[in-house]
Amino acid sequence: MLAALGFCTIGGFLLLTMTKRVSVLVALVLTPVVTAVIGGYGDELGPMALDGLSKVAPTGIMIAFAVLYFSLMIDAGLFEPLIRGILRAAKNDPVRITVGTAVLTVCVALDGDGASTFLITISALLPVYQRLGMSRLVLAGVVGLGAGVMNMIPWGGPTARAAAALKIDTSDIITPLLPALAAGIAWVLLAAYLIGRRERRRLGALDPAPRAEVAVGDGPGTPRVAARPGLALTVFNLLLTVALLVCLVLEAMPLPVLFVFAFVLALLVNHPRWEDQQELLEKHGKSVVLVITMIFAAGVFTGILGGTGMIGKMAEALVDVIPDGLGGHLPVLVAVTSMPLSLVLTPDAYYFGVLPVLAGTADAFGTDHAEIARAAVLGQMTTGFPLSPLTAATFILLSMSGVQLGEHQRFIFRWAFGTTLVMTAAALATGALPL
Repeated sequence: MLAALGFCTIGGFLLLTMTKRVSVLVALVLTPVVTAVIGGYGDELGPMALDGLSKVAPTGIMIAFAVLYFSLMIDAGLFEPLIRGILRAAKNDPVRITVGTAVLTVCVALDGDGASTFLITISALLPVYQRLGMSRLVLAGVVGLGAGVMNMIPWGGPTARAAAALKIDTSDIITPLLPALAAGIAWVLLAAYLIGRRERRRLGALDPAPRAEVAVGDGPGTPRVAARPGLALTVFNLLLTVALLVCLVLEAMPLPVLFVFAFVLALLVNHPRWEDQQELLEKHGKSVVLVITMIFAAGVFTGILGGTGMIGKMAEALVDVIPDGLGGHLPVLVAVTSMPLSLVLTPDAYYFGVLPVLAGTADAFGTDHAEIARAAVLGQMTTGFPLSPLTAATFILLSMSGVQLGEHQRFIFRWAFGTTLVMTAAALATGALPL
């Protein structure tokens, strides 16, 4: 019963959002509430929702101040040299820009944190896409592909969870998968190239005339910086941003606290007058509200699913449907299904609920636990997390790039699933997974 309600909740949510019947915010709250009431958990809705809200509160705080911080820096022109450099290197070619987007994302994603990866890359690249009239879906999709494949690194969440759940070392998981990871990165670059070619044709059809060099500050919908800051202020902003990024990587303080401190300091130095501070807050307040309301709605969604036990029962149901005849091919089956299951199960539910059961099942067929763990990280909340409504980072990507969840999923799902298939094939070819 609970498993069926859980699958109905996920299916109903995806149906409502992908068909645009209601907003993502409404669907995130409405679908679990309805199924929880049907399941007889109406009296417990309050505590379960509050528990989910409390878990995402730090993320919501971080995102609110991170959006304000990077918005301030964009207004101050901090990223103008980077934008100029990208435009010069790309020569206004959408193909070069999309490939460059993938390369930049892969580099930034080395910190292992999807939220900071999206904040940094989208903030830096969105003005470039706006100035050339390129689709925001392309930006969100390519960034999601790059961040997804890099989420396999040992200090990323999925690999660490898999190692902890099966009590094995992270090196036993990731070292044999290094060739597969390289194949995944190569696929992402190829996907970016193909997406870029399609975008080039789209823009050419819209404007068959030769595209002139785009000067910084030109282009439809591109905000101009009201007044260029002095050199001293630009240097301060650069040093502050570098220091913030270093502290994020080193985890010198909790991420929400770092962004609160950095934004307040940046606001005080860049806009010392009270009137200017209020003007900036009013200017970007709408963006902040849109982001954090989505995050808290996602907290209600996961809180109710977890509190009712739906996620746990869904995990058990998924394991039960594996036919005995496929037991010998369990690693391949786990690898192929891992990415789509990111849309259904949270990383904790999968790695701490499903994975140990799969590993126990594999014992009967002589399959090593490490092989099951490797198969899982080829897609579950790695290539799949930038599309999942169950992770807060997804809504950072969507809100900052300005695209809808359903559109994003339809646009990038096949490319992300392709990444998993390519890495699975590479893992089989190199012996990281058994044939």
